Amino acid sequence: MTLLPVEPAHRLADRAEERRWLITGLWSEEAVGIVGGEPKCCKSFLALEMAVSVAAGTPCLRRFPVTQPGRVLLYAAEDALHVVRRRLEGICAAAGVALSELDVQVITAPTVRLDLEADRTNLDETVAALQPRLLVLDPFVRLHRIDENASGEVAPLLAFLRELQRRYGVAVAVVHHAKKGGGRVRAGQALRGSSEFHAWGDSNLYLRRDGDALSLAVEHRAAPSVPDLVLELTQRGDALALEVAERRPADESPPTSVDERITRALAEAGRTVSFADLRAACRARTATLYERLAAMTAAGLLAKDGAGYRLADG
Repeated sequence: MTLLPVEPAHRLADRAEERRWLITGLWSEEAVGIVGGEPKCCKSFLALEMAVSVAAGTPCLRRFPVTQPGRVLLYAAEDALHVVRRRLEGICAAAGVALSELDVQVITAPTVRLDLEADRTNLDETVAALQPRLLVLDPFVRLHRIDENASGEVAPLLAFLRELQRRYGVAVAVVHHAKKGGGRVRAGQALRGSSEFHAWGDSNLYLRRDGDALSLAVEHRAAPSVPDLVLELTQRGDALALEVAERRPADESPPTSVDERITRALAEAGRTVSFADLRAACRARTATLYERLAAMTAAGLLAKDGAGYRLADG
């Protein structure tokens, strides 16, 4: 007969406050959990932001410290490898580090399916060999061919990831989609598929978009959660990175349209303004801002040169 190891409760070791967190306030040490949100809510950007911060020891989103950095193992199933690299380079630029100096290991296998025993074994052995502090799997829907609405099919896959976490002391972040139109319910309840996803996570991050505004809700099983944050995707040279946006004072009403925000920003500057500075001033989505700048330039309202944009003369 083999007994399981036990320890009297009063002898359980205390854990120092800094050891409770992988990313202070954002992701618990050795936590499993979900980075969730509807399509086009920057879930993959946030997961990559976490990867860079853990590998570099730099604050995630320039706000949340990482006190004990380490290796990251990443599987990005939906994006081409050159896209993953470009996104990581943009995040590194925002963090002030070089991608070549980071220990971010990217799984390049064309498929990894957690519902196949061979692939589970391969992932287990890879984690055992590399010993990462963080495993990022993006997105869950590409990791199987099961029915995500069937608890009996979802639970074993999540249980396998929990086993990895316990066996190797690795934090596991899984990117997962939310239901379309789920903004009216609690964030965890908006996740697509079985309720197992919400119940599984120790730390969960939920992204939601309301027009141009992108919000982040943080949820922990065993720690207080930080207040919801407003994020924005900012231009970093030729790349993009997420950052925490400063909240606008309640009595300061934003202009009613992107065009008005552009016009006001250029008028206040009185000079040519770069796209990146306009993006920060106008608080508009990158794609929307590009579209409106092109339209206003074509209409003769703006002038464009190598340095950026200005109001047209006349």
